[in-house]
Amino acid sequence: MATPPNSIIFFLYAALLSSKIGLGVQGRQTAVLSPTLHNVHLTSLMPSSVCSPSPKGEDKRATLQVIHKHGPCSKFSQDTASSTTTSHTQILDQDESRVASIRSRLAKNLTNADKSLTDSKTTLPAKSGKTIGTGNYIVTVGLGTPKRDLTFIFDTGSDLTWTQCEPCARHCYAQIEPIFNPSMSKSYTNISCSAATCNELKTATGVPPACSAATCLYGIQYGDQSYSVGFFARDQLSLTPTDVFEDFLFGCGQNNRGLFVGAAGLLGLGRNRLSFVSQTAGKYEKVFSYCLPSTSSSTGHLTFGSGDAKSVKYTPSLVNSRGPSFYFLNLIAISVGGDKLSTPESVFSTAGMVIDSGTVISRLPPTAYSDMRTAFQNLMSKYPKAEAASILDTCYDFSKYDTVEVPTIRLYFSDGAEMDLDPTGIFYAMSKSQVCLAFAGNRDSTAIGILGNVQQKTFDVVYDDAGGRVGFGPGGCK
Repeated sequence: MATPPNSIIFFLYAALLSSKIGLGVQGRQTAVLSPTLHNVHLTSLMPSSVCSPSPKGEDKRATLQVIHKHGPCSKFSQDTASSTTTSHTQILDQDESRVASIRSRLAKNLTNADKSLTDSKTTLPAKSGKTIGTGNYIVTVGLGTPKRDLTFIFDTGSDLTWTQCEPCARHCYAQIEPIFNPSMSKSYTNISCSAATCNELKTATGVPPACSAATCLYGIQYGDQSYSVGFFARDQLSLTPTDVFEDFLFGCGQNNRGLFVGAAGLLGLGRNRLSFVSQTAGKYEKVFSYCLPSTSSSTGHLTFGSGDAKSVKYTPSLVNSRGPSFYFLNLIAISVGGDKLSTPESVFSTAGMVIDSGTVISRLPPTAYSDMRTAFQNLMSKYPKAEAASILDTCYDFSKYDTVEVPTIRLYFSDGAEMDLDPTGIFYAMSKSQVCLAFAGNRDSTAIGILGNVQQKTFDVVYDDAGGRVGFGPGGCK
């Protein structure tokens, strides 16, 4: 999820130009006691040390397995006892950086937004491959001829797809697979500076393209100060043996630093013309869906194309000129423990909301969050409180419990779409002694609300960009 233009990209371009190169098991024991309470086994909130893939259905659409990059199903898991606490802290801090970046993109005064982002105390230095980024979910796709399998973070808040490329003219961070070598692909070509597609980079990345020996260069920077700079190119991209796309436009990174933790690059699922969604519209009609697993020890899916959506309820997702790449939603109400909060609908409409696969914790307008927190705390009063965790201020100590009774939370959207949150979408568990309500309040009533990936867990989340709508269906990972 890219930030607006930043002076750092100028220096990164200059550096590149100076280089002398050519080129948990799903559905664990959780019962609904009533429409107001979940009976939650604590084990269902904690990831297992063993990977438990979700069963594959008979869906014949192009489907990729979704894996949490820090869980046991991941090839580059950092699931160690010594790093767990630090990892949660980093995830939450870097989540703030991502949210700050989204806000800066949507701000009317981009100059002031850039300044506030730069001055933010939550902005972290990029340490190549050593700390955790905010894109938690990964898929594997094929690139080149012959095909090379590469692990990408997928991101609905980004447009440009890119991967690290040999010869890494300036810098490449450590990744799990061998770095893509364009000279070994028979179908790889660079994009010329004179090509119309080169000029489209500015809307996809927020940064004007540059040129090197008539070859188009891209540059992109993210909210956590990660970045990628390199050649704008085209090559063959493969999702399945039968779903292969010739001349797919992507970034071939020669100078890459950041919090990508072993992933080869990023798969952009935004609405821009250069996004994967738009480039494959001829086959998939700008429709895709995913299910994020309930815990990091299980798996989900990322699926392209229309399918059976009988259980999915849709809400409009229109393009907003403030951020045309984002998927905007209209949240209108929230209920806790079966009772709708008295929060006026105008509180939600004033702020607005986007759905984002890369943001972890959902953000609400301050009044809405205060109303939710009060109702939730009243219904959880019999449980001991725990220390706050970063942005999460409502936490509980469940270390002496095997099961807990948790109030249901339902989100209401325009046109009748609803989300009855799974217990794993209500809590963010640091440990059994620190389990927190997985929402945070914005400081400003006009700051954009964000539906984060914790709340999206276990749902079939369907993006129908051509139809201008987003849908939610329960039990999506089954």
